[in-house]
Amino acid sequence: MATDTHRAIETVWRIEAPRLIAGLTRLVRDVGVAEELAQDALVAALEQWPADGVPDNPGAWLMTTARRRAVDRIRRDTTYQRKLAEIGRDIDEAVPDVAETDGIGDDLLRLVFVACHPVLSREARAALTLRLLGSLTTDEIARAFLVPEPTVAQRIVRAKKTLAKARVPFEVPQGAELAARLSSVLEVVYLIFNEGYSATAGDDWMRPELCAEALRLGRVLARLTPREPEVHGLVALMEIQASRAAARTGPNGEPILLADQNRARWDRLLIGRGLAALARAEALVDGRPGPYVLQALIAAGHARARRFEDTDWVRIAALYERLAETMPSPVVELNRAVALSMAYGPATGLALLDQLTAVASLQGYHLLPSVRGDLLARLGRHAEARAEFERAASLTRNERDRTLLRDRAAAMTDPGPHAEAGDGKR
Repeated sequence: MATDTHRAIETVWRIEAPRLIAGLTRLVRDVGVAEELAQDALVAALEQWPADGVPDNPGAWLMTTARRRAVDRIRRDTTYQRKLAEIGRDIDEAVPDVAETDGIGDDLLRLVFVACHPVLSREARAALTLRLLGSLTTDEIARAFLVPEPTVAQRIVRAKKTLAKARVPFEVPQGAELAARLSSVLEVVYLIFNEGYSATAGDDWMRPELCAEALRLGRVLARLTPREPEVHGLVALMEIQASRAAARTGPNGEPILLADQNRARWDRLLIGRGLAALARAEALVDGRPGPYVLQALIAAGHARARRFEDTDWVRIAALYERLAETMPSPVVELNRAVALSMAYGPATGLALLDQLTAVASLQGYHLLPSVRGDLLARLGRHAEARAEFERAASLTRNERDRTLLRDRAAAMTDPGPHAEAGDGKR
């Protein structure tokens, strides 16, 4: 029973932590303090729920507990009266919703913009937002960025201190400041989506709540900035990727790769929404499309193909070439290699892939040997492919991925022409 309760607490925490931290940041105006208060509430749940049972509304229980801790903290503070005036309410009364002044009415979106404030480095913005809104561990964030875990931990600690020192307001910026901070916000929202779409670690291949949260934030951003093509491009990309969710896993949660997915299970409503968002983005593009519009075009190419065999890989390879010019990245090149292999044969893709084996940031990235194993298998070089799949299995932290890769290694007596990627997603 205690084990079941602890699992329930873990699930609730994954879902509720971002909203909890956002609401507390609105209250105390300090993301570091807000996270500490949220953690205090989690500890209280771990102490009380095994004995009392999980409450009917666990999110509200956590918020109430955290707010009480916040009230106690403010009372103990020597600047109690000043903080009381800033918060603008009587701490002895129930905490009401704060009147909205920026037209968004979304604490989570405010928290994204706070975490993406220009006083922080680009890397710190993304890491902090993933920590606060994605509830990711420092290890998961490190693997998402392909950097050491201590580096991420230091970035997060320094970011909180910097924001507190700068007294960054808890609000959505306006005008020129909004435009300046938008690109980092889009990056962070997509990173959150990616972690939900292909979980870095754990027993589940997907974390749907993160995909849903990223999509919700993206849609709010699109309403906030209706003339920004990259915002609509990101929304289009996420809608189309999310449409595959039901087809990406089997009955027991096992991964199903793109080539093997039953496309009848793809969500046509989400695809329609994604294509509509892409059309809005293309109508707004002035000159060359940005990276999110290009990635949405790639995703749309897959969505429009009724069968895997119908995919226009030549067009997708060309789009990846444009994406590589717009946003140079080893990961983009990795996916371009897959697209080239599908358009012009595995030897062509392998030639590009072999150039990436020396890239330092990809050394611990399991998809590099995974994709290389796939191309070697398609060339009939099964012994080499087996070694690559085994190496990929040793690098991944996701149990579902590890099982899939070990199975592929064991199956190397059969050719099995399965594409490992092609649009950055499976």
